[in-house]
Amino acid sequence: MADAKEKEPKAEKAEAPKPKVEKTEKPRGKSKAEKVSAALPIDEDPNTGSFPKPRLREHYRGTVKAKLSRQFGFTNPHQVPRLLKIVLNVGAGAAAKNAKVLDAVVNELAAITGQKPMVNKAKKDISNFSLRAGVPIGASVTLRGARMWEFLDRFISVTVPRFRDFRGLPTRSFDGRGNYTMGIKEQLVFPEIDYDKVETIHGMDITFVTSAGRDDVGMALLREMGMPFRGETPVVV
Repeated sequence: MADAKEKEPKAEKAEAPKPKVEKTEKPRGKSKAEKVSAALPIDEDPNTGSFPKPRLREHYRGTVKAKLSRQFGFTNPHQVPRLLKIVLNVGAGAAAKNAKVLDAVVNELAAITGQKPMVNKAKKDISNFSLRAGVPIGASVTLRGARMWEFLDRFISVTVPRFRDFRGLPTRSFDGRGNYTMGIKEQLVFPEIDYDKVETIHGMDITFVTSAGRDDVGMALLREMGMPFRGETPVVV
């Protein structure tokens, strides 16, 4: 028998070239510095100079703090009073029957402050006023940081001179802890309000919250910021 045919060597299969996979960079998370920067208030800038500095805030830091320290004998800089926040509150009892009243109040507060107001709701039922718990009855805005200083500047420089028969702000509206509350009869005194679009005239309460702890210290702080109190020569800032 003839020898078995020699087996031919199998041809090696050519390996197909592997497709190149381009590496896509994963989105980089925020660095620690960026996270800290995002957490800072709007009036604080880690790089300095990128945000406009409110005029009254600079006046407080450069002039008012030193004056109050000399006047009241503060030895620790943390004892010097400062303005913490400004609260604007509008009560709209008619909103329980007409929702458009509350919408107008919210839009006007937003125009005055540049910040979205918070709607306040009744906490309990009051039968004499036809109120039920949870019904919207007003709106309020709490200003801090740069918006607080800018609102105070506009309020003293532009809004207060528009008061009718103005003879100075009353000095008996402090609460015993250095906080000052005043009432405004008409929202039309604010230049941001368009007279032709106003349907209902309403007032509001404005509270200036300080860290003074005493009325005389709180009054001195607001006076140095330019608040024109009755019977006193206003400080020109």
